[in-house]
Amino acid sequence: MSRAAEPSANAGKELSIAVDGVEYHRIPIKTPLVVRGDDLVAVVTAAAKPELRPGDVLFVTEKIVGITQGRSYPIEDIEPRKLAVTLSGYVQKTPHGIGLGMPETMEMALRECGTVRILFAAAVAAVTKKLGRKGDFYRIAGPKARGIDGPTEGTIPPYDSQVVLAPAQPKKVAAQLSAALGGVDVAIVDINDLGGNILGSTLGSKRDTALVRILQDNPLGQGTQSTPMGIVRVS
Repeated sequence: MSRAAEPSANAGKELSIAVDGVEYHRIPIKTPLVVRGDDLVAVVTAAAKPELRPGDVLFVTEKIVGITQGRSYPIEDIEPRKLAVTLSGYVQKTPHGIGLGMPETMEMALRECGTVRILFAAAVAAVTKKLGRKGDFYRIAGPKARGIDGPTEGTIPPYDSQVVLAPAQPKKVAAQLSAALGGVDVAIVDINDLGGNILGSTLGSKRDTALVRILQDNPLGQGTQSTPMGIVRVS
């Protein structure tokens, strides 16, 4: 039975986009709730393989990868240090995600990236922000900091009260999934309503850049859609 989402599954999200004169179809794929310890290869294969065609690219959200790797932590199990509380207060909050704007997510950034790196990123960002430049904090802190997901309204339980870290070895994970799917290209993506990054893929850097543009409007959504992966297909 097909697990592909119906066209109305992700309200407000268009399923097609034109990039450089080429029309692409983005097909969200539903899965059961994924939890710590689930076999990612088995989950992805069961959900995606029946939907794939030659030439497709499968994109998988970093969150589902991190969860299966045991990199999700209940908020109540994270004890932020004073530095995390202070630094989180300077992070701009947005409607699209908490980022490091809460003590618990900032604490995990300090653990993942190191105190020195986070402090240096914060110091540089404090200066360049006054000059009208944005984004330096995450450029310096790196993908591990950028990939930390905090709980947001509408997130499917139990992850509405958990912090999920960026996945370990995303390029290796992409290669493993590609092999299990018969060689189809796979990308592990960090996409939200503010932009996106490819954490690891089998595509190569040039096609990674193109994929970010194809997914720029976050066609999977960020809430309770239960569509943690999707297919990009030339229309």
